[in-house]
Amino acid sequence: MSNYHRPRIQGACIFFTVALAQRGSNLLVTEIDRLRHATSQARHRRPFTIDAMVILPDHLHAVWTLPERDSDYAVRWAAIKAGFSRGLPPGRLRHSHVMRREKGIWQRRFWEHHLRSEQARIAAIRYCWINPVKHGLVDTPEDWPYSSYRRDGGSCA
Repeated sequence: MSNYHRPRIQGACIFFTVALAQRGSNLLVTEIDRLRHATSQARHRRPFTIDAMVILPDHLHAVWTLPERDSDYAVRWAAIKAGFSRGLPPGRLRHSHVMRREKGIWQRRFWEHHLRSEQARIAAIRYCWINPVKHGLVDTPEDWPYSSYRRDGGSCA
């Protein structure tokens, strides 16, 4: 198994891609309230700012800013994934899922990229917003109901 080294930068702004184990599923949008609740609970326990977020049927993209003296984004994603999965039937389980007491709903890992400039932050936010268009789900970002584009009115400020 690979040994991943994730940066530990306090107060970082980070772009994430998190995916379901079964690509092609629509679980994230059919269970959007469950995902919103899990995210809200994680933010209550370990605050962070959601600069942008888009939920697609089988994956999501997010831009977060962590608190000034905190660098632990992995524990937040673990809480969101666990909270979302609680109460759902298991996915396709492999032996490794059973051994780790996982439900096989999420891909085990996630992709992260630390954003080191305001230009990178704006580009990541715009990527989130255009992603439903890129996937052919809608014609314009404002048409997608599961995006922070609606919250922010298309402004990256």
